[in-house]
Amino acid sequence: MAVRPPSNDADEPDAIEFGIAALDARLEESDVEFPATQREVLEGLSSTAIPYDASGRTLDLGEAFDRVTRESFETRAELMNAVHPVFEERRRQGGSVFDRLREALPF
Repeated sequence: MAVRPPSNDADEPDAIEFGIAALDARLEESDVEFPATQREVLEGLSSTAIPYDASGRTLDLGEAFDRVTRESFETRAELMNAVHPVFEERRRQGGSVFDRLREALPF
């Protein structure tokens, strides 16, 4: 997932990555090779705090793994599919009442 931030500064990024998109970017920068266990993934990342929404709130990947039944992943896609529901649930639950109301409105 990604959201374009309002900006006139050309030096700022075009999109803010969060959820599994942010995790995928971290994996791309890491030395993690698949198949991999949860432990190998955690040890291979420079930071396990993964943003789960556009506001920058984070979820530790170890905490996400606590809610996943798989201990190892044959591919990166398997890892993403396993943790995606955890990040989505946290994103839906996170934020203030105002944030959730704003997300629900069509404009």
